[in-house]
Amino acid sequence: MLINWLVIVNIAGSIVFYLDKRLATKCQSRVSELTLHSLELLGGVLGIIILMYVIRHKNRKFAYYSVSWIILGGWIVLGMKIFRMI
Repeated sequence: MLINWLVIVNIAGSIVFYLDKRLATKCQSRVSELTLHSLELLGGVLGIIILMYVIRHKNRKFAYYSVSWIILGGWIVLGMKIFRMI
């Protein structure tokens, strides 16, 4: 059940992140960072971090990517606790 959720939210987060990149290149209204970080907190952080470097979007903005990496660290710790590795 959790794996299904993570797959769905990673796909959704990746689509929204890619959409934000497209909007940025066209100088149009953007997706808020709060929305992107919310998708990361819901479990879509891995897809967003991968896309951050593949499509080169927000990977130079320390205020954004530092929060993303902290969220990823939290998900890793949570995953380790769920699977009793800690």
